[in-house]
Amino acid sequence: MKKLTKSRMWMFAIGQFGYAILSGLIGSWLVYFYQPTEDLIAEGQIPLIPQGSILFGLTLLGLITAAGRIFDAVTDPMIASMSDKCKSKNGRRIPFLKAAAIPLALVTVLVFSAPFAAGSTANGVWLFITVALYYLFITAYCTPYTALYAELGSTPEERMYCSTAISLTFIVGTAVAYVAPYLWGIFIGMGFTRIVSIRIALTILAVIAAIGMFFPVFFIKEKDYVEAKPIESTALQSLGATFKNRDFRIFVASDIFYWIGLTMFQTGLPFFVTTLMKLDESWNTILFVGMTALSLVFYVPINGFTGKFGKKKMVLFAFLTFTVTFAFTSITGLLSLSPVVQGILVVVLGSLPMAIFGILPQAMVADVAEYEANQTGENRQGMFFAARTFCFKLGQSIAMLLFTSLSTIGGSGATTEGGVRIVAVASAVLCLLGGLILLKFNEKKISAGIAKK
Repeated sequence: MKKLTKSRMWMFAIGQFGYAILSGLIGSWLVYFYQPTEDLIAEGQIPLIPQGSILFGLTLLGLITAAGRIFDAVTDPMIASMSDKCKSKNGRRIPFLKAAAIPLALVTVLVFSAPFAAGSTANGVWLFITVALYYLFITAYCTPYTALYAELGSTPEERMYCSTAISLTFIVGTAVAYVAPYLWGIFIGMGFTRIVSIRIALTILAVIAAIGMFFPVFFIKEKDYVEAKPIESTALQSLGATFKNRDFRIFVASDIFYWIGLTMFQTGLPFFVTTLMKLDESWNTILFVGMTALSLVFYVPINGFTGKFGKKKMVLFAFLTFTVTFAFTSITGLLSLSPVVQGILVVVLGSLPMAIFGILPQAMVADVAEYEANQTGENRQGMFFAARTFCFKLGQSIAMLLFTSLSTIGGSGATTEGGVRIVAVASAVLCLLGGLILLKFNEKKISAGIAKK
Protein backbone atom coordinates (compact mmCIF):
# COMPACT_ATOMS: atom_id res chain seq x y z
CA MET A 1 0.00 0.00 0.00
CA LYS A 2 1.13 3.56 -0.68
CA LYS A 3 1.99 5.93 2.15
CA LEU A 4 -0.28 8.97 2.20
CA THR A 5 1.84 12.07 1.72
CA LYS A 6 1.16 15.27 3.62
CA SER A 7 0.10 16.99 0.40
CA ARG A 8 -2.53 14.30 -0.18
CA MET A 9 -3.68 14.68 3.42
CA TRP A 10 -4.39 18.34 2.69
CA MET A 11 -6.30 17.41 -0.48
CA PHE A 12 -8.38 15.10 1.70
CA ALA A 13 -8.82 17.82 4.33
CA ILE A 14 -10.34 20.26 1.83
CA GLY A 15 -13.41 18.01 1.79
CA GLN A 16 -13.93 18.99 5.43
CA PHE A 17 -13.60 22.65 4.44
CA GLY A 18 -16.53 22.14 2.06
CA TYR A 19 -19.00 20.55 4.40
CA ALA A 20 -17.89 22.82 7.27
CA ILE A 21 -19.21 25.76 5.28
CA LEU A 22 -22.60 24.08 4.93
CA SER A 23 -22.80 22.97 8.55
CA GLY A 24 -21.75 26.48 9.54
CA LEU A 25 -24.57 28.01 7.50
CA ILE A 26 -27.14 25.78 9.18
CA GLY A 27 -25.65 25.98 12.66
CA SER A 28 -25.11 29.74 12.68
CA TRP A 29 -27.92 31.21 10.60
CA LEU A 30 -30.92 28.85 10.68
CA VAL A 31 -32.35 30.12 13.97
CA TYR A 32 -31.21 33.67 13.17
CA PHE A 33 -33.15 33.46 9.88
CA TYR A 34 -36.35 31.77 11.08
CA GLN A 35 -36.66 33.07 14.66
CA PRO A 36 -35.58 36.74 14.37
CA THR A 37 -35.54 39.30 17.15
CA GLU A 38 -37.83 42.34 17.04
CA ASP A 39 -34.86 44.45 15.90
CA LEU A 40 -34.19 42.16 12.94
CA ILE A 41 -37.86 42.21 12.00
CA ALA A 42 -37.69 46.01 11.99
CA GLU A 43 -34.74 45.77 9.58
CA GLY A 44 -36.80 43.71 7.12
CA GLN A 45 -36.36 40.13 8.34
CA ILE A 46 -39.70 38.38 7.80
CA PRO A 47 -40.84 35.68 10.28
CA LEU A 48 -41.53 33.00 7.68
CA ILE A 49 -42.84 30.31 10.06
CA PRO A 50 -45.23 30.53 13.04
CA GLN A 51 -43.46 32.04 16.06
CA GLY A 52 -43.78 31.38 19.78
CA SER A 53 -44.56 28.28 21.82
CA ILE A 54 -46.77 25.66 20.20
CA LEU A 55 -46.34 22.58 22.45
CA PHE A 56 -45.29 22.39 26.12
CA GLY A 57 -43.29 25.59 25.79
CA LEU A 58 -41.46 24.35 22.68
CA THR A 59 -41.33 26.33 19.44
CA LEU A 60 -42.07 25.03 15.94
CA LEU A 61 -38.48 25.76 14.90
CA GLY A 62 -37.14 23.88 17.92
CA LEU A 63 -39.29 20.83 17.17
CA ILE A 64 -38.30 20.83 13.49
CA THR A 65 -34.58 21.10 14.15
CA ALA A 66 -34.71 18.53 16.95
CA ALA A 67 -36.61 16.11 14.72
CA GLY A 68 -34.00 16.63 12.02
CA ARG A 69 -31.18 15.87 14.45
CA ILE A 70 -32.91 12.72 15.69
CA PHE A 71 -33.46 11.57 12.10
CA ASP A 72 -29.80 12.33 11.46
CA ALA A 73 -28.73 10.32 14.48
CA VAL A 74 -30.79 7.32 13.38
CA THR A 75 -29.37 7.36 9.85
CA ASP A 76 -25.75 7.54 11.08
CA PRO A 77 -25.35 3.84 11.95
CA MET A 78 -27.26 2.86 8.81
CA ILE A 79 -24.93 4.86 6.55
CA ALA A 80 -21.90 3.66 8.54
CA SER A 81 -22.92 0.04 8.10
CA MET A 82 -23.48 0.52 4.36
CA SER A 83 -20.06 2.14 4.08
CA ASP A 84 -18.28 -0.51 6.19
CA LYS A 85 -19.86 -3.24 4.02
CA CYS A 86 -19.36 -1.44 0.66
CA LYS A 87 -17.55 -3.51 -2.01
CA SER A 88 -17.14 -0.84 -4.71
CA LYS A 89 -14.03 -0.93 -6.87
CA ASN A 90 -13.38 2.65 -5.73
CA GLY A 91 -13.31 1.72 -2.04
CA ARG A 92 -15.72 1.78 0.87
CA ARG A 93 -15.87 5.56 1.45
CA ILE A 94 -15.20 7.60 -1.71
CA PRO A 95 -18.39 6.47 -3.55
CA PHE A 96 -20.50 7.96 -0.76
CA LEU A 97 -18.61 11.26 -0.87
CA LYS A 98 -19.11 11.51 -4.62
CA ALA A 99 -22.84 10.78 -4.43
CA ALA A 100 -23.66 13.12 -1.52
CA ALA A 101 -21.70 16.32 -2.28
CA ILE A 102 -24.01 18.08 -4.76
CA PRO A 103 -27.32 17.08 -3.08
CA LEU A 104 -25.96 18.32 0.25
CA ALA A 105 -25.02 21.74 -1.14
CA LEU A 106 -28.35 22.06 -2.97
CA VAL A 107 -30.56 21.13 -0.04
CA THR A 108 -28.67 23.54 2.24
CA VAL A 109 -29.83 26.39 0.01
CA LEU A 110 -33.37 24.99 -0.06
CA VAL A 111 -33.51 25.05 3.76
CA PHE A 112 -33.47 28.86 3.58
CA SER A 113 -35.84 29.05 0.59
CA ALA A 114 -39.30 28.54 2.15
CA PRO A 115 -41.55 29.91 -0.64
CA PHE A 116 -44.90 30.56 1.05
CA ALA A 117 -46.39 33.61 2.79
CA ALA A 118 -44.96 34.97 6.04
CA GLY A 119 -46.01 32.97 9.10
CA SER A 120 -47.41 30.15 6.95
CA THR A 121 -47.62 26.62 8.33
CA ALA A 122 -46.69 25.47 4.80
CA ASN A 123 -43.30 27.07 5.32
CA GLY A 124 -42.97 24.95 8.45
CA VAL A 125 -43.65 21.82 6.38
CA TRP A 126 -41.08 22.96 3.80
CA LEU A 127 -38.52 23.51 6.54
CA PHE A 128 -39.24 20.12 8.13
CA ILE A 129 -38.66 18.29 4.83
CA THR A 130 -35.56 20.21 3.76
CA VAL A 131 -33.94 19.99 7.19
CA ALA A 132 -34.46 16.21 7.19
CA LEU A 133 -32.90 15.96 3.72
CA TYR A 134 -30.00 18.15 4.79
CA TYR A 135 -29.21 15.82 7.68
CA LEU A 136 -29.55 12.74 5.46
CA PHE A 137 -27.04 14.02 2.91
CA ILE A 138 -24.58 15.42 5.43
CA THR A 139 -24.58 12.01 7.14
CA ALA A 140 -24.00 10.32 3.77
CA TYR A 141 -20.93 12.52 3.29
CA CYS A 142 -19.52 12.98 6.79
CA THR A 143 -19.76 9.46 8.20
CA PRO A 144 -17.74 7.79 5.40
CA TYR A 145 -15.40 10.81 5.36
CA THR A 146 -14.48 10.53 9.04
CA ALA A 147 -14.12 6.75 8.74
CA LEU A 148 -11.69 7.24 5.84
CA TYR A 149 -9.71 9.69 7.98
CA ALA A 150 -9.20 6.95 10.60
CA GLU A 151 -8.04 4.49 7.93
CA LEU A 152 -5.65 6.79 6.07
CA GLY A 153 -3.37 7.22 9.10
CA SER A 154 -1.49 4.05 9.99
CA THR A 155 -0.01 5.39 13.26
CA PRO A 156 -1.27 7.70 16.05
CA GLU A 157 1.21 10.34 14.85
CA GLU A 158 -0.13 10.23 11.27
CA ARG A 159 -3.70 10.42 12.57
CA MET A 160 -2.75 13.44 14.69
CA TYR A 161 -1.33 15.20 11.62
CA CYS A 162 -4.37 14.36 9.53
CA SER A 163 -6.67 15.37 12.39
CA THR A 164 -4.85 18.70 12.62
CA ALA A 165 -5.30 19.23 8.89
CA ILE A 166 -9.02 18.49 8.85
CA SER A 167 -9.51 20.50 12.02
CA LEU A 168 -7.85 23.48 10.34
CA THR A 169 -10.00 23.21 7.24
CA PHE A 170 -13.12 22.74 9.38
CA ILE A 171 -12.41 25.92 11.32
CA VAL A 172 -11.64 27.88 8.16
CA GLY A 173 -14.81 26.55 6.51
CA THR A 174 -16.89 27.52 9.52
CA ALA A 175 -15.28 30.97 9.45
CA VAL A 176 -16.23 31.32 5.79
CA ALA A 177 -19.85 30.63 6.79
CA TYR A 178 -19.59 33.66 9.09
CA VAL A 179 -18.74 35.85 6.08
CA ALA A 180 -22.41 35.56 5.07
CA PRO A 181 -23.54 38.87 6.68
CA TYR A 182 -20.95 40.77 4.64
CA LEU A 183 -22.17 39.10 1.47
CA TRP A 184 -25.85 39.70 2.09
CA GLY A 185 -25.04 43.26 3.16
CA ILE A 186 -23.60 43.86 -0.32
CA PHE A 187 -26.79 42.65 -1.98
CA ILE A 188 -28.96 44.68 0.37
CA GLY A 189 -26.93 47.71 -0.70
CA MET A 190 -27.68 46.83 -4.33
CA GLY A 191 -31.41 47.13 -3.63
CA PHE A 192 -32.43 43.52 -2.99
CA THR A 193 -34.69 42.72 -0.05
CA ARG A 194 -33.08 41.31 3.08
CA ILE A 195 -34.55 37.82 2.52
CA VAL A 196 -33.43 37.65 -1.11
CA SER A 197 -29.99 39.01 -0.23
CA ILE A 198 -29.49 36.31 2.41
CA ARG A 199 -30.50 33.60 -0.02
CA ILE A 200 -28.12 34.84 -2.73
CA ALA A 201 -25.23 34.99 -0.25
CA LEU A 202 -25.87 31.47 1.03
CA THR A 203 -26.12 30.11 -2.51
CA ILE A 204 -22.69 31.51 -3.37
CA LEU A 205 -21.18 29.92 -0.28
CA ALA A 206 -22.89 26.59 -1.02
CA VAL A 207 -21.30 26.47 -4.48
CA ILE A 208 -17.87 27.03 -2.94
CA ALA A 209 -18.62 24.25 -0.45
CA ALA A 210 -19.59 21.79 -3.19
CA ILE A 211 -16.29 22.36 -4.98
CA GLY A 212 -14.36 21.70 -1.77
CA MET A 213 -16.23 18.47 -1.06
CA PHE A 214 -15.11 17.00 -4.38
CA PHE A 215 -11.38 17.32 -3.60
CA PRO A 216 -11.14 13.92 -1.83
CA VAL A 217 -13.09 12.32 -4.67
CA PHE A 218 -10.62 13.55 -7.30
CA PHE A 219 -7.33 13.40 -5.38
CA ILE A 220 -7.64 10.34 -3.11
CA LYS A 221 -7.63 6.88 -4.69
CA GLU A 222 -8.83 5.04 -1.62
CA LYS A 223 -7.58 1.57 -2.50
CA ASP A 224 -4.04 2.90 -3.00
CA TYR A 225 -3.89 3.75 0.71
CA VAL A 226 -6.40 1.56 2.52
CA GLU A 227 -6.63 -2.21 2.68
CA ALA A 228 -9.69 -2.97 4.76
CA LYS A 229 -11.97 -5.96 4.40
CA PRO A 230 -15.69 -5.09 4.28
CA ILE A 231 -17.43 -6.35 7.42
CA GLU A 232 -20.34 -8.81 7.26
CA SER A 233 -22.27 -7.99 10.46
CA THR A 234 -25.55 -6.06 10.38
CA ALA A 235 -25.82 -2.42 11.41
CA LEU A 236 -27.33 -3.31 14.79
CA GLN A 237 -24.72 -6.00 15.47
CA SER A 238 -21.90 -3.64 14.59
CA LEU A 239 -23.40 -0.80 16.66
CA GLY A 240 -23.86 -3.09 19.65
CA ALA A 241 -20.28 -4.36 19.42
CA THR A 242 -19.02 -0.79 19.24
CA PHE A 243 -20.80 0.27 22.42
CA LYS A 244 -19.38 -2.68 24.35
CA ASN A 245 -16.16 -0.71 24.64
CA ARG A 246 -16.33 0.96 28.07
CA ASP A 247 -13.96 3.82 27.27
CA PHE A 248 -15.88 4.62 24.11
CA ARG A 249 -19.11 4.82 26.14
CA ILE A 250 -17.42 7.24 28.55
CA PHE A 251 -16.11 9.32 25.66
CA VAL A 252 -19.48 9.66 23.91
CA ALA A 253 -21.27 10.46 27.19
CA SER A 254 -18.84 13.33 27.71
CA ASP A 255 -19.22 14.28 24.06
CA ILE A 256 -23.01 14.56 24.37
CA PHE A 257 -22.75 17.20 27.10
CA TYR A 258 -20.08 19.04 25.13
CA TRP A 259 -22.20 19.17 21.99
CA ILE A 260 -25.34 20.28 23.83
CA GLY A 261 -23.41 23.15 25.37
CA LEU A 262 -21.44 24.04 22.24
CA THR A 263 -24.47 23.88 19.92
CA MET A 264 -26.47 26.14 22.20
CA PHE A 265 -23.56 28.59 22.36
CA GLN A 266 -22.86 28.55 18.61
CA THR A 267 -26.54 29.03 17.82
CA GLY A 268 -26.60 31.95 20.22
CA LEU A 269 -23.44 33.66 18.92
CA PRO A 270 -25.22 36.06 16.54
CA PHE A 271 -27.57 37.01 19.40
CA PHE A 272 -24.73 37.43 21.90
CA VAL A 273 -23.13 39.92 19.52
CA THR A 274 -26.22 41.90 18.54
CA THR A 275 -28.50 41.52 21.57
CA LEU A 276 -26.06 41.43 24.51
CA MET A 277 -23.09 43.41 23.21
CA LYS A 278 -25.27 45.72 21.06
CA LEU A 279 -22.85 45.46 18.13
CA ASP A 280 -23.78 45.50 14.44
CA GLU A 281 -24.35 42.03 12.93
CA SER A 282 -21.23 42.47 10.78
CA TRP A 283 -19.27 42.00 14.02
CA ASN A 284 -20.31 38.34 13.92
CA THR A 285 -17.89 37.88 11.05
CA ILE A 286 -15.13 39.98 12.59
CA LEU A 287 -15.20 38.23 15.96
CA PHE A 288 -15.56 34.68 14.65
CA VAL A 289 -12.85 35.10 12.02
CA GLY A 290 -10.70 36.62 14.76
CA MET A 291 -11.31 33.59 16.98
CA THR A 292 -10.48 31.31 14.06
CA ALA A 293 -7.23 33.12 13.27
CA LEU A 294 -6.15 33.10 16.91
CA SER A 295 -7.01 29.43 17.33
CA LEU A 296 -4.71 28.59 14.42
CA VAL A 297 -1.80 30.05 16.38
CA PHE A 298 -2.32 27.29 18.95
CA TYR A 299 -2.22 24.37 16.51
CA VAL A 300 1.51 23.67 16.68
CA PRO A 301 1.73 24.11 20.48
CA ILE A 302 -1.30 21.82 20.94
CA ASN A 303 0.45 19.00 19.10
CA GLY A 304 3.54 19.51 21.24
CA PHE A 305 1.67 19.67 24.55
CA THR A 306 -0.44 16.64 23.57
CA GLY A 307 2.72 14.59 23.18
CA LYS A 308 3.73 15.65 26.69
CA PHE A 309 0.44 15.54 28.61
CA GLY A 310 -1.78 13.25 26.48
CA LYS A 311 -5.06 13.89 24.69
CA LYS A 312 -7.28 13.40 27.74
CA LYS A 313 -5.66 16.11 29.88
CA MET A 314 -5.69 18.55 26.97
CA VAL A 315 -9.41 17.99 26.35
CA LEU A 316 -10.15 18.36 30.08
CA PHE A 317 -8.36 21.71 30.01
CA ALA A 318 -10.46 22.70 26.98
CA PHE A 319 -13.67 21.80 28.84
CA LEU A 320 -12.66 24.05 31.73
CA THR A 321 -11.69 26.94 29.45
CA PHE A 322 -14.93 26.75 27.47
CA THR A 323 -16.87 26.74 30.76
CA VAL A 324 -15.19 30.02 31.71
CA THR A 325 -15.77 31.45 28.21
CA PHE A 326 -19.48 30.66 28.17
CA ALA A 327 -19.97 31.96 31.71
CA PHE A 328 -18.23 35.23 30.82
CA THR A 329 -20.42 35.60 27.72
CA SER A 330 -23.53 35.45 29.90
CA ILE A 331 -22.56 38.75 31.56
CA THR A 332 -21.42 40.64 28.46
CA GLY A 333 -23.27 43.91 28.07
CA LEU A 334 -23.50 44.30 31.86
CA LEU A 335 -19.85 45.26 32.35
CA SER A 336 -18.31 48.72 32.22
CA LEU A 337 -15.97 47.58 29.43
CA SER A 338 -16.77 48.64 25.88
CA PRO A 339 -18.75 46.09 23.82
CA VAL A 340 -15.83 45.62 21.43
CA VAL A 341 -13.45 44.79 24.29
CA GLN A 342 -15.95 42.29 25.68
CA GLY A 343 -16.22 40.66 22.27
CA ILE A 344 -12.43 40.46 22.00
CA LEU A 345 -12.23 38.80 25.43
CA VAL A 346 -14.70 36.12 24.30
CA VAL A 347 -12.50 35.57 21.22
CA VAL A 348 -9.32 35.25 23.29
CA LEU A 349 -10.89 32.93 25.86
CA GLY A 350 -12.58 30.70 23.29
CA SER A 351 -9.82 30.33 20.71
CA LEU A 352 -7.64 27.80 22.57
CA PRO A 353 -10.40 25.30 23.52
CA MET A 354 -11.81 25.72 20.01
CA ALA A 355 -8.49 24.51 18.60
CA ILE A 356 -8.17 21.65 21.10
CA PHE A 357 -11.67 20.33 20.43
CA GLY A 358 -11.06 20.71 16.72
CA ILE A 359 -8.07 18.36 16.77
CA LEU A 360 -8.17 15.88 19.63
CA PRO A 361 -11.63 14.26 20.04
CA GLN A 362 -11.66 12.71 16.58
CA ALA A 363 -8.10 11.47 17.16
CA MET A 364 -9.30 9.87 20.40
CA VAL A 365 -12.10 8.08 18.53
CA ALA A 366 -9.62 6.88 15.90
CA ASP A 367 -7.35 5.51 18.65
CA VAL A 368 -10.24 3.66 20.29
CA ALA A 369 -11.27 2.24 16.89
CA GLU A 370 -7.73 0.98 16.24
CA TYR A 371 -7.49 -0.49 19.75
CA GLU A 372 -10.77 -2.34 19.18
CA ALA A 373 -9.64 -3.56 15.76
CA ASN A 374 -6.49 -4.94 17.35
CA GLN A 375 -8.59 -6.77 19.96
CA THR A 376 -11.32 -8.15 17.68
CA GLY A 377 -9.89 -8.19 14.15
CA GLU A 378 -12.87 -6.19 12.77
CA ASN A 379 -12.29 -2.85 11.04
CA ARG A 380 -15.37 -0.95 12.23
CA GLN A 381 -13.98 2.58 11.93
CA GLY A 382 -17.12 3.75 10.15
CA MET A 383 -19.34 2.50 12.94
CA PHE A 384 -17.19 4.02 15.67
CA PHE A 385 -17.45 7.46 14.10
CA ALA A 386 -21.12 6.93 13.32
CA ALA A 387 -21.81 5.87 16.91
CA ARG A 388 -20.08 9.01 18.13
CA THR A 389 -22.10 11.22 15.79
CA PHE A 390 -25.26 9.27 16.67
CA CYS A 391 -24.81 10.34 20.28
CA PHE A 392 -23.66 13.91 19.81
CA LYS A 393 -26.42 14.59 17.30
CA LEU A 394 -28.93 13.47 19.89
CA GLY A 395 -27.22 16.02 22.09
CA GLN A 396 -27.57 18.64 19.38
CA SER A 397 -31.27 17.81 19.10
CA ILE A 398 -31.68 18.53 22.79
CA ALA A 399 -29.65 21.72 22.34
CA MET A 400 -31.95 23.07 19.66
CA LEU A 401 -35.02 22.35 21.77
CA LEU A 402 -33.41 24.06 24.74
CA PHE A 403 -32.14 27.06 22.81
CA THR A 404 -35.35 27.88 20.99
CA SER A 405 -37.24 27.63 24.28
CA LEU A 406 -34.76 29.25 26.70
CA SER A 407 -33.93 32.10 24.34
CA THR A 408 -37.57 33.26 24.27
CA ILE A 409 -38.00 33.44 28.05
CA GLY A 410 -39.55 36.78 28.94
CA GLY A 411 -40.89 37.41 25.44
CA SER A 412 -43.86 36.61 23.26
CA GLY A 413 -42.13 34.26 20.84
CA ALA A 414 -39.18 36.45 19.85
CA THR A 415 -35.65 35.90 21.18
CA THR A 416 -35.01 38.02 24.31
CA GLU A 417 -31.92 39.37 26.06
CA GLY A 418 -32.68 37.51 29.29
CA GLY A 419 -33.27 34.28 27.41
CA VAL A 420 -29.96 34.60 25.59
CA ARG A 421 -28.12 35.07 28.90
CA ILE A 422 -29.74 31.93 30.28
CA VAL A 423 -28.53 30.03 27.19
CA ALA A 424 -24.92 31.08 27.85
CA VAL A 425 -25.11 30.00 31.52
CA ALA A 426 -26.62 26.64 30.58
CA SER A 427 -23.84 26.10 28.01
CA ALA A 428 -21.21 26.68 30.71
CA VAL A 429 -22.80 24.19 33.11
CA LEU A 430 -23.09 21.51 30.42
CA CYS A 431 -19.42 21.84 29.42
CA LEU A 432 -18.39 21.47 33.04
CA LEU A 433 -20.41 18.24 33.31
CA GLY A 434 -18.82 16.91 30.12
CA GLY A 435 -15.36 17.40 31.59
CA LEU A 436 -16.26 15.62 34.81
CA ILE A 437 -17.46 12.57 32.86
CA LEU A 438 -14.28 12.43 30.76
CA LEU A 439 -12.20 12.00 33.93
CA LYS A 440 -13.08 8.28 33.83
CA PHE A 441 -11.66 7.73 30.30
CA ASN A 442 -8.72 5.26 30.44
CA GLU A 443 -6.31 6.74 27.92
CA LYS A 444 -3.34 4.75 29.20
CA LYS A 445 -5.00 1.42 28.42
CA ILE A 446 -5.89 2.52 24.86
CA SER A 447 -2.36 3.81 24.15
CA ALA A 448 -0.77 0.66 25.56
CA GLY A 449 -3.00 -1.57 23.42
CA ILE A 450 -2.07 0.30 20.26
CA ALA A 451 1.66 0.34 21.08
CA LYS A 452 1.64 -3.39 21.83
CA LYS A 453 0.17 -4.20 18.44
